[in-house]
Amino acid sequence: MKQRKIMLKTIEDAKKFVNASIKCDFDIDVFYNRFTVDAKSILGVFSLDLNRTLTVQYAGIDPHFEATLNKFCVA
Repeated sequence: MKQRKIMLKTIEDAKKFVNASIKCDFDIDVFYNRFTVDAKSILGVFSLDLNRTLTVQYAGIDPHFEATLNKFCVA
């Protein structure tokens, strides 16, 4: 399992992230504190506090998804 820290600063960022997630054939989870949601669910992602750093956990490999994650990564 890979984990990356991201920050989705705008609603448009969240939409881009979810659209990239939907194209993947593996499970992707996003969590903050004790809340975990499916990254392929726009309502789930919007239910998280987008002002916080989120953790993305996934097991597959997809170059387009990785490129999208790189846009939202935090140090």
